[in-house]
Amino acid sequence: MASDTLHFEMVDSVGKITLNRPSVFNSFNREMAIALQETLDYCEANDEVRSIYLTAVGKAFCAGQDLQEATDPDGPGIERIVEEHYNPIIQKIRSIEKPIVCAVNGVAAGAGANIALACDITVAQESSNFIQAFSSIGLIPDSGGTYFLPRLIGIQKATALMMLADKISATEAQQMGMIYQALPDEGFEEASMAIAIKLSKRPTVGLGLTKRLLNETFQNSLEKQLNREGEEQVVAASSDDYNEGVQAFLEKRKPEFTGK
Repeated sequence: MASDTLHFEMVDSVGKITLNRPSVFNSFNREMAIALQETLDYCEANDEVRSIYLTAVGKAFCAGQDLQEATDPDGPGIERIVEEHYNPIIQKIRSIEKPIVCAVNGVAAGAGANIALACDITVAQESSNFIQAFSSIGLIPDSGGTYFLPRLIGIQKATALMMLADKISATEAQQMGMIYQALPDEGFEEASMAIAIKLSKRPTVGLGLTKRLLNETFQNSLEKQLNREGEEQVVAASSDDYNEGVQAFLEKRKPEFTGK
């Protein structure tokens, strides 16, 4: 998991992941992509990690793919970059049954934008921008962009942003439902980390099951989704956190969830 391209630390019960290639606006190369996959795996397996916080160093969150690597004749090539770098990252983000907060600290372009949108709760500095930059170099949106963006903002708006490669401010992104919140630049890290810390104190089992059902909802009929809610509600009700939540409610005190 060790890599100069990415930092990891525990902040309370939050696994903080920081992309660290600021000289190239945190664009992905193979080393950083693999390091992110390995760090996500670690966070999933470690019970001490009850929420995940993804951000970056410097003036940009992520400019997408490092094009020098993509065009290097000795490099991995586009097919491997998509199949071995980005697809596993998106799959891990969605399958980890712990809440993932993405804190966008500057421009999020291409794959960087779509990785941010795949997270459970995405916030951004008010000075940040989102760009579906793929069409500007003749490519198509990857990293789940054609899956998540239309579901977040609708097919018309998503089509326009992808084809025109418009730059969208964080405030506009919040207004159209692309992200949860645009936050002031001053105090951004503290405010965004506070969301991840709050999530880490909440009932982890129930949050994970909620994420599981949200992953399924667009493929299910109403009847199927109601049935799945019933099935997972039984699982949630068997958790220690449910018992603690009910007991705290009855005793009129704040619950102390353990994530079990």
